[in-house]
Amino acid sequence: MGTIYERKNSKFLWIKYYKNGKPYAESTHSDKLEVARRLLKLREGEISQGRLPGICFDKVKINELLDDLITDYKLNQRKSQKRAEQCKAHLEYFFGGMRCPDITTAKVKEYITQRLEQEAKNGTINRELSALKRAFSLATECTPPKVVQIPHVPMLEERNTRKGFFEHQDYLTLIEALPAYLRPIVAFAYRTAWRKNEILNLSWNQIDFKENTVRLEAGESKNEEGRTIYLDSELEKILLNQKRLRRLGCPYVFHRNGEKVQGFRKAWITACEKAGIPGKLFHDLRRTAVRNLVRSGVPERVAMQISGHKTRNVFDRYNIVSPEDLKIAAAKQEAYLNGM
Repeated sequence: MGTIYERKNSKFLWIKYYKNGKPYAESTHSDKLEVARRLLKLREGEISQGRLPGICFDKVKINELLDDLITDYKLNQRKSQKRAEQCKAHLEYFFGGMRCPDITTAKVKEYITQRLEQEAKNGTINRELSALKRAFSLATECTPPKVVQIPHVPMLEERNTRKGFFEHQDYLTLIEALPAYLRPIVAFAYRTAWRKNEILNLSWNQIDFKENTVRLEAGESKNEEGRTIYLDSELEKILLNQKRLRRLGCPYVFHRNGEKVQGFRKAWITACEKAGIPGKLFHDLRRTAVRNLVRSGVPERVAMQISGHKTRNVFDRYNIVSPEDLKIAAAKQEAYLNGM
């Protein structure tokens, strides 16, 4: 049986109860006996159902959950750990020191408002909110759990999805403007839809000239799944030329004077401006390759396998309809109707 008692130097009533012989004591934050009785009854009810008393959750702070989130990223060797740490920094700036039960939907909306005032983009805020939800989700999976429930976290509509892509002449002009070491990298991206890091990390043991394939092993891609592409004549030509330029001791297919290519932002910007297409992103090559695969008649499921898109909704964002696609559609419809 629990008890209600007065505590020295406290203006509130306190309650004391037991679970598995362990005593728990907490303030009722009230001097009214009826409030104390209700809280004691609630705690005894939780214990009778085999649950931890609510006081065990009341003391858990969001900082602990966010630390657990980063630990989860480290243990699973997630490639997006750096982005998760950035999300953690923003979340801690606002929620840091708060008890988890105090993080309500209203508080989350205050966070969203503050981030919008800081001119953060909707997509950036959504990544941070996803990290918050994941932190609470991990907390519910602990033994014993660290939180009772996950607060409802509203998400923002993302209207800033990029829709950049290269028309073929833009690509040809860019190739001419690029420094020599970047040309094969861009050409490979244009034909495969692979991500930048997947290309820069490509090593010779992933290429089989006998079978004419390039293999990306599971764990080397963003979605953690392996995939294989077969080389067309242009890709084979690119890789054979890289083989001719191979440096002793350098395992990477694409390199710069025998060293791994780490980044090329400045060279990319300069080349795009020189080619008359400023503002283009390297990632636009991925969108373009997806569009070209579909345009050429490749079944969309096969195109997804080549590009490494795991979900259909993400793939659809890359399969962009351009004004030229609409013109072709209009011409095809006109030809069909005229032939009726």
